[in-house]
Amino acid sequence: MTAPWPFSMWGMDVIGPINPKASNEHMFILVAIDYFTKWTEAITLASVTAKAVACFLRRDVIAQYGVPATIITDNAKNLNNKVINELCDQFKIQHRNSTPYHPQMNGAVEAANKNIKKIIEKMTDSCRNRT
Repeated sequence: MTAPWPFSMWGMDVIGPINPKASNEHMFILVAIDYFTKWTEAITLASVTAKAVACFLRRDVIAQYGVPATIITDNAKNLNNKVINELCDQFKIQHRNSTPYHPQMNGAVEAANKNIKKIIEKMTDSCRNRT
């Protein structure tokens, strides 16, 4: 996927559940990546609800980078629901899904997820080795 300008097309996905949990008991990471710049925004969540995803989109994507033209997600229920559809309608955002048989199509997000997982693994391993 190529985006025509910065912050016009974002991919979103969820990592988790992660083990061990974060210190705040969160066990999921919601990740959004801009396809043009490869800029990544991520937050931890205790549970991935439609309300939490909509709040993340408003606060961490739209408020900071402007309204994107397109958001691409997988077919997960927490990323495809009435709340997200209403948000996309409100801001005139086109919401696309990667195909269920080929989630790698949302490749930029999958690559970011892999890097985030590696970073977390290194951080938790180094903390375990100190104790």
